[in-house]
Order: sequence, then structure tokens, then C-alpha cells
Amino acid sequence: MAVDKIRKKELVRFLFGGGSAVAVDFIAYQILQILGLHLDAAKAVSFICGSLVGFLINKLWTFECKKFSKGEIVRYVVLYSCTAMVNSITNKLVLAAFPITIAGFFCATGISTILNFLGQKYFVFVKKRG
Repeated sequence: MAVDKIRKKELVRFLFGGGSAVAVDFIAYQILQILGLHLDAAKAVSFICGSLVGFLINKLWTFECKKFSKGEIVRYVVLYSCTAMVNSITNKLVLAAFPITIAGFFCATGISTILNFLGQKYFVFVKKRG
């Protein structure tokens, strides 16, 4: 099976849609910290909020998959469970090296963004051929 090449349109849409998801993630992260939630918990909850927004935008707009399937949802949850761990660990490691909250947030977000694009394109929203 040949791997489809990454289309510019998909990448641009993913970055725009992802920007919306990151904005939700960031705003939730800040609010949860203000409310006194521990940084790790705040990051986990904010990541889930952003993930929900990302699912809808990327499914319907970026990868243009209009039908919903249980398998898609399961694959998305598996992908985001893995990238949530990577995101949280990256955030924690960066904060241990540089105690600057925003640095941890953006490093974690950058790494998980790359993993999420590839995972959604080649694992979650795979269109059937033929």
C-alpha cells in the first residue's frame, strides 16, 4: 500500500484547525492554573479540551471525512492517549530544565502537533480506496 503524500491543503487546514485547538488548550490551561489545579492536571484537562475541538475540525474540514465511525473514534482516542502522554512528559521535562511555564507548553504542543498530524492522516482518518 502506497502512502499518500502530504497535501499542502491538508497541512494548512491542519495548522489552522490545530491553532484553534491549541487556543482552546492554552486558555483552558491558564484558567485551570488560576483556579489552583496542579500543573500536570491542568495540562491533562486542557489537552483533552483541545483534542475534542481538534477531532471535529480535522475530521470534517482538514481530512474531509463526513461519516462517523466507531473505529475512527477508537483510533483517535488511542492516538490522543499516546500523544497526551508525550505532551505531558515533554511539558514536565521542559519545566524541569527551564522553569518557564510557557516554554513547557509550546515545546509539548509542538511535538504532539507533529505526531497528531501524522497519526490522523495515516491512522485515524484513512479514506478507503477504490
